[in-house]
Amino acid sequence: MLFNSYIFLYAFLPVALTGYYTLGHLYGPRPAKIWLCVGSFVFYGWWNPAFVLLLLGSIAFNYTLSLYLVGDANAPAGRQVKILTLGVVANLLLLFHYKYFFPLLGFFHALGWTHVDYGSVILPIGISFFTFTQIGYLVDCRQGLVPDRGLLNYVLFVTFFPHLIAGPILHHREIMPQFAKDTTYRLRIDNLGVGLTLFTIGLIKKVMLADSIAPWAEAGFANLQHIGLIQAWSVALAYSMQLYFDFSGYSDMAIGLGIMFGISLPLNFNSPYKALSIIDFWQRWHMTLTRYLTLLLYNPIALAITRYRQRAGMSMNRQAAMTPVGFASMIAFPTFTTMFLAGIWHGAGLQFIVYGVLQGIFLTTNHLWRLFHKPLNVNAPHSAAKIYSVLWRLTLTYFAVLLAQIAFRANNVSDALVLVAGMIGLHGSGLPLTIPLGDVKYLGALSDWILHHDILVVGLRSTYNATTLPLIHNYLFILALGLIAFLAPNAYQILDKWSPALNKVKPMRWRFLAWRPTWFTAVGAGSLLFAATQYFNQTARFLYFQF
Repeated sequence: MLFNSYIFLYAFLPVALTGYYTLGHLYGPRPAKIWLCVGSFVFYGWWNPAFVLLLLGSIAFNYTLSLYLVGDANAPAGRQVKILTLGVVANLLLLFHYKYFFPLLGFFHALGWTHVDYGSVILPIGISFFTFTQIGYLVDCRQGLVPDRGLLNYVLFVTFFPHLIAGPILHHREIMPQFAKDTTYRLRIDNLGVGLTLFTIGLIKKVMLADSIAPWAEAGFANLQHIGLIQAWSVALAYSMQLYFDFSGYSDMAIGLGIMFGISLPLNFNSPYKALSIIDFWQRWHMTLTRYLTLLLYNPIALAITRYRQRAGMSMNRQAAMTPVGFASMIAFPTFTTMFLAGIWHGAGLQFIVYGVLQGIFLTTNHLWRLFHKPLNVNAPHSAAKIYSVLWRLTLTYFAVLLAQIAFRANNVSDALVLVAGMIGLHGSGLPLTIPLGDVKYLGALSDWILHHDILVVGLRSTYNATTLPLIHNYLFILALGLIAFLAPNAYQILDKWSPALNKVKPMRWRFLAWRPTWFTAVGAGSLLFAATQYFNQTARFLYFQF
């Protein structure tokens, strides 16, 4: 079931909320939890009921292992390590089967190594997210961080529908204490108001912004043959904005839905295009995945290297990190390995490996830069030099992100290279471009000069497509999306002290834009919500559902 659908908005959500708070008020937390678990299974199984069995099997397996992990406090540490290893390997094998096994067989078939084409398998929505959530739970159990190990609470933790299919990736210790409070099951109007407002903001981002620019990006990536300079940049920027507002919209909706049920979820998206470095970007983009990768991949690798260097009598200070060997072992290797595996997590194609490798190169370079240069003090008084530095770093970071996103989106590495070649002009400028006669008015006073110099030629509407020139207002739309992404305060800054996310963001300077619980804002949110529903006819799944 999609958040951006009539069945969810007008049927599932009202019924889920009504039953949850009615049962919680009349009978206490346990019936409300059961109701929410059942509702979450209905939500997950709406698209394909068969995958509910997969989810149930995954939950049963991991919960059983968790009981063994914590059942005997005096058990040898080696036994617990073996159980944890079994759990991690089994979860990853499940992920491998659905995400990588059949693409790998297809790759072998294309090379001629096998004579049978085994086809493909339908990927269960959200399998990466509920698998990673449960791996994290097993690690928390091993470390003694899970005091409440009841089956109902575990099922609720895994299946809570706002985060089930595309994150954020949760830790048991930050969510289940909230479900343990009796006050969580008491209806609060302010929670509904804040949640509905945030959900509306996210819905607008998804259906009115991301989905509106999606056809251009999709058509562009489907027609990359000999794409010119202007067209290549327009396709890349269109997808970059589509991905930004799609993921940002989902994150807002998930957190908004969570607080409607009295639960604050962790922040997962914090204006990442405002980042001044690639390190800063990953602290703002898919924040819970970054946290997860840091805790379960980067830190263990870095710790193993630290212990090795200590046994070898090698230094671990900053000066050691500034040597080639020290930097390669202490910083470059754990960073590159983590991002390489993060790329593989996103998909089975070679393009995802390229995506991970690029991110590893960018992050490693950024760490190297930080070792030899003072960090930028963004709170220092304004000056021309500071403004120049901020703009330069902002631009450099975004273009690095854009390059990686091309690999992330392309159907294969060859398509990614074709688009990059077009962006650097290897396929020509793409001029003159064909413009429909009705769009000449958008050029204003420059129309005569542009047409006279053969930058544009006027043609029939049927003669252009995404690789020539879509409507002029599409270019203006991309510009508007860019201004929002780079300059506007995000939803959590607008909500200010009412922000429902677990972690807070830096307050915005434009305090007059801060949201307040008034009748005016309620009517405004309701009107915007109604307007957003008029775009449900172009409904598309969230981009991160496929991961």
